[in-house]
Amino acid sequence: MTRSTPLNRRDLGLLALRTGTGAVLAAHGAQKLFGWFGGGGLEGTAKAMESMGYRPGRRSALAAGLGEAGGGTLLLLGLATPAAGAAAAGAMAGAVAVHAPAGFFNQSGGFEYPAFLGFAAATLGVAGAGRLSLDHVTGHRLDRPWTVAAAFTGAALAAAAVVGKRVRDQRSADAESPDAESPAAGSGA
Repeated sequence: MTRSTPLNRRDLGLLALRTGTGAVLAAHGAQKLFGWFGGGGLEGTAKAMESMGYRPGRRSALAAGLGEAGGGTLLLLGLATPAAGAAAAGAMAGAVAVHAPAGFFNQSGGFEYPAFLGFAAATLGVAGAGRLSLDHVTGHRLDRPWTVAAAFTGAALAAAAVVGKRVRDQRSADAESPDAESPAAGSGA
């Protein structure tokens, strides 16, 4: 930063959004990975993931924790911002799928909160970290225009694969369930 280019409100706004969003995501991921801040740690999160139909639970918990903690930490620092925003947004897309059955609002266990974090992370990934960031200090070596498209495409494909696998596993479990209604029973035969 030189005297000829004073900080502007955009840079300060991006810094505030990055640090707030990144810190919340990093803490949320640390709950999943390490059990910090009252979280279940990897084992507890894996059991919870399994109970919600995400199998294998440990791999799902690790992916969610890394997306949140890793993406959040990188957003906080303003480093590799497109990839960080995409990783965090992808993790939050998975969280939205988990909370969707409860509706939209957070007070009923809905997806309002993870959706907001995901949109904030995605916005930062697209907008960039601003001048008060490690991306700026390093000359944007890890923040190239093509990384935005690549990072978001990768995160979208990963989120779709996880959610799609959960849906397929749930359908398979429903079909194998002894309580499942057989086609003949419902046809009046």
